[in-house]
Amino acid sequence: MTNAENNRTVGRLQKDKLEAKGYVGAQSNRLGEQNDKYGESLMSLVVSKENLLVAAKKVRQNKGAPGVDGMTVQEVEAHIEKFYPHIRRKLLDGSYKPQSVKRVDIPKANGGKRELGIPVARDRVVQQAIKQIIEPIIDPNFSPHSHGFRKGKSNHSALKQSVKYYEEGYPVVVDCDLKRCFDTLNHDKLMYYLEQYIQDKLILRIIRKFLRSGVTDLSGEFVESETGAPQGGVISPLLCNVYLHELDKEMEKRGHRFVRFADDFVIFVKSKRAGERVLNSITRFIEKDLKLTVNQDKSEVGSPFRLKFLGCLMMKVNGVCRFRPTKAAKKKFIGKLRRLTKRNRPGTFKEISKDINEVTRGWINYFGLGFIKTFVREVEQWLHHRIRQLVLKRWKKIRTKINRLERLGLDIDSAKRIGFSRKKYWRLSKTPEVHRALTTKRLYQWGLVSLNQLAESAYLRY
Repeated sequence: MTNAENNRTVGRLQKDKLEAKGYVGAQSNRLGEQNDKYGESLMSLVVSKENLLVAAKKVRQNKGAPGVDGMTVQEVEAHIEKFYPHIRRKLLDGSYKPQSVKRVDIPKANGGKRELGIPVARDRVVQQAIKQIIEPIIDPNFSPHSHGFRKGKSNHSALKQSVKYYEEGYPVVVDCDLKRCFDTLNHDKLMYYLEQYIQDKLILRIIRKFLRSGVTDLSGEFVESETGAPQGGVISPLLCNVYLHELDKEMEKRGHRFVRFADDFVIFVKSKRAGERVLNSITRFIEKDLKLTVNQDKSEVGSPFRLKFLGCLMMKVNGVCRFRPTKAAKKKFIGKLRRLTKRNRPGTFKEISKDINEVTRGWINYFGLGFIKTFVREVEQWLHHRIRQLVLKRWKKIRTKINRLERLGLDIDSAKRIGFSRKKYWRLSKTPEVHRALTTKRLYQWGLVSLNQLAESAYLRY
């Protein structure tokens, strides 16, 4: 490529970037109103090479399993680079055809299974590219009471708002459970709601294609998609928020004090009787107007100290209301750590520490707003014993144990006591000799992150 061609390419990318920024800045505060100048140019912003490559990078960083075509997220950037002209042309002429999503079953805490739909990597990139352009247009119209999958919002902001309502004198919560919300979104209604924000016909057409792309189940059989947005699709959370924004508007119109995180929402009221009336009336609206189903078995009215929200229960300590993780959330966390520290698991200690750190960081960042310090302290002690047990099991032979323990600073007699001991590995992991060799400080030096420090920083941050 010549210098002149390079300059033209750079200039075009900069122009596309400026147009994208200009389009987002040209939004109107009035719902659905868009600047005519950009009304038909959204897809051209989506298909810019810069936008698609940024989308491909995000898909790779988000990891995830391959779809039905077997392409991994590590391969997708090179694929987009190689076939960019082909993909761009198909998106612009409307002939792009998404592949079916791969269905996998994810175990739930209650013993059931959640169906997850995994699009192929290339479709995930296209969805991400669309999302990058349309989300800044749509999101500012959403309710401040909506917290799920939004920039600047999180489970912490949702829980804080819940505490605020309770402290303002609304001690009863209406917990309304939507049954398989993502799987039952009405496509026609969703597209109608989406048209209030986006008028670009090419984008609307490709989004409908994604919704109708179908599912390949575990047996390899293809099943058509007549309702729903696949859980696992990049754009599905945004579409769910677009759909449930209609519920937000209805609750705001009724003057309810509510908090919604994706398809999980609660309403705060002053009495149980008022809560039962609200539950009945909002159920009628959801089932009649939104064509969704309310799970009557899981929907109830009661105290936020008893009914969980986002895996948490409210509690009051020394006059301060906070949230704590449920027993099920704690059990699930310990179960993950137990699987990661199985004595027969493969990988170096550095790899094991990395896996553990990912789980502990994620869990503590999620629940760090609540009272978790005592629980975290107990889990950390148990986890260190699990790791010491794993290390001892890997040394296997008596001579190896003695040599390694000596290398770690243990005297020969102490090393032999451990090496020749007939105790099981769990009991050995609790002995003073093993603690002197495999100190907590040494575990941290090998890459393990302190759970107590994570909890402390999470508490201070929020």
